[in-house]
Amino acid sequence: MEKVFLKNGAKIIYEYRTGNITSFCIGFNSGALVENGNQKGLAHAVEHMLFKGTIKRNENDINKLCDEVFGFNNAMTNYPYAIYYGTSLSQDFEEAFELYSDIVLNPVFPKEGFIEEINIIKEELKEWKDDISQLCEDELFYNAFSTRRIKELIIGDEKSISNFTPEDIINFYKQHYLPNNCVITVVSSLPFHIVKKTVCMYFDNWNADINIEIKSTDYELNKPGIFSDKHKGIKGAKIQYLFPIDKLSNRELKALSLFNVVFGEGSSSLLFDEVRTKKGLAYEVFSSIKNEYGIKLFSIFVGTSYENIQITIETINNAINKAITSLNLDRQQIEKLAKSLKLRKELKLEKSIELCKALATYEIMYDSCELLFEEINDLEGISEEEIINVAKKVLKDPTIQVISA
Repeated sequence: MEKVFLKNGAKIIYEYRTGNITSFCIGFNSGALVENGNQKGLAHAVEHMLFKGTIKRNENDINKLCDEVFGFNNAMTNYPYAIYYGTSLSQDFEEAFELYSDIVLNPVFPKEGFIEEINIIKEELKEWKDDISQLCEDELFYNAFSTRRIKELIIGDEKSISNFTPEDIINFYKQHYLPNNCVITVVSSLPFHIVKKTVCMYFDNWNADINIEIKSTDYELNKPGIFSDKHKGIKGAKIQYLFPIDKLSNRELKALSLFNVVFGEGSSSLLFDEVRTKKGLAYEVFSSIKNEYGIKLFSIFVGTSYENIQITIETINNAINKAITSLNLDRQQIEKLAKSLKLRKELKLEKSIELCKALATYEIMYDSCELLFEEINDLEGISEEEIINVAKKVLKDPTIQVISA
């Protein structure tokens, strides 16, 4: 892997991988976390508006060329970042990269079509709320916290979206789409000097009048308790637990990752065995770690029937208590858990575009793309005591969200 800085502060990260395709990602620390209080959803709206036209291309030109040079391309706004990414044949890398560099560096934000794009975002908001699992998580975040940005949707709400003006889009772009706020990742079999030359051709002379200062994100304790909401049209019920993990060290996060494998990942996990196998309360049940900057949560998710809500919560609580008090892991078992984690990481990063996205987002969030690989190093050295201690530290005083008809 190669990492270099351009003279304007932008970063290039290159990873060699054999094959005939090249993937790249252009990322910015310009997600929802950097929005001001009255700007909910503005980061996401800027992402949309970037594709409306540049100095030399209109929206139709952009769409047509994207179909011609990319096998896959997209953009995404999360709480900690906004990323623009795609995969092309290596022979088309320069053409594909030029197109995306034009989109992020030379937008004109035309007023024509602005209202139409805002309406598209409102339609996206409706679809977002139609996803019951997503709705459960959104309600969970909203009820768990008082001030954190994650209590509100990334996309914003209908009121905030309706209030955006073209000037809001332009001002946000000027404030956050800056060289020292940009990471460019490329995964390819093309030699590094060719990749670097191509990136420098379009980004080296990109200058800005200001350099952004990255502000820190404040975390807060969750509000413990059970929160219930009813929504028409839902069949069954969704239950989700939330536990903050922002106080954990990197080693504790490794221990929690090992715990999560045995507790809530896969059909042999304790959670699956207690909730589904033994009691038949749910088809889908799992736990997960959201370690993204500004989020940092351990979650449990279950889908069940309305009449089984209470017994399902009791069963999950019993599973948590069982894991904390009677989990027995010898060295051989820990090594198996570590092997499973490494395999899942490798499978996730097998696609070059996924590796590209991960390298960019880790560099944006932690100023260290190397952490992506360091997370699975030395897992075998974590002790049973460390695993149990971190479980005890995390799995207490949950916020529980229930969504039902």
